[in-house]
Amino acid sequence: MTAVTARKRTRRPLTALAGAAALAATAAGLWATTGTTASAQAAALPAPDHIVVVVLENKAYSQVIGASGAPYLNSLKAGGAVLTQSYGLTHPSEPNYYMLFSGAAQGRTDDSCVPVGSMSAPNLASELLAAGQSWASYNEGLPAQGSTVCSSGKYAQKHNPWFGFSNVPVNTAKTFAQFPSDYSTLPKVSFVIPDLCNDMHDCSVATGDTWLKEKLGGYAEWAKTHNSLLAVTFDEDNRLSGNRIPTLFYGAHVAPGSSSATTYNHYNVLRTLEELAGLSAHAGNAASASAVTGIWN
Repeated sequence: MTAVTARKRTRRPLTALAGAAALAATAAGLWATTGTTASAQAAALPAPDHIVVVVLENKAYSQVIGASGAPYLNSLKAGGAVLTQSYGLTHPSEPNYYMLFSGAAQGRTDDSCVPVGSMSAPNLASELLAAGQSWASYNEGLPAQGSTVCSSGKYAQKHNPWFGFSNVPVNTAKTFAQFPSDYSTLPKVSFVIPDLCNDMHDCSVATGDTWLKEKLGGYAEWAKTHNSLLAVTFDEDNRLSGNRIPTLFYGAHVAPGSSSATTYNHYNVLRTLEELAGLSAHAGNAASASAVTGIWN
């Protein structure tokens, strides 16, 4: 075989390879431009150093998002992300807290005081502790760290599901006065529970909005530049809107002004918190729920 013949025979496959490369490049360009593939939408969640979750009370999506009485919450929406189809799972309050924290209602059907340590099911705190991560709750109005009282002034245990579990040390339940001013000392994941007025249960949306800005606005801004995250959600709606509630994310790695119209509930939010914290375990119904996507940059 002559050299000329060999060159002619190799020219066609090389041309085909070049064509295939061009097609691949075109496809990659379309992928990057449209962002419509399932793989692109299922990008991994970020890994924040600190996650603070605030749970507010009994307000429907339309009572907060776009409402004049909630300028701070709407600023978090504008600078962060909102889930436009986020839902509570039941009524009244207490079962929703257990669902958000442990992936199941744990038999709770009312707002009664729960016997301390009467449950042992896996939950977000027990998973964090088992993985060597840190956890705490900051509870406004709690008389003292680890207090197991059912109520005190505007404090109510029904909004604090961690007391129901024997696998969550009671001393991880702190007063809100113990929320650190040095945010770098916060646990990996923490919940903040305002009292019955500041969570909007007994007081107005404007009251809760102002409290959130005054007490956690500093953390929210710090989070953006310190690989941390603020999540704000509600336990349930006002019983008039199909249990559609506001859920917001703000901080590092949240695409500003983003939103998701996917239908999510407390189990999805729990799964998201577990994955953001790098946990491989998933409590209760969070095991079969999907994490929130489409809002991370």
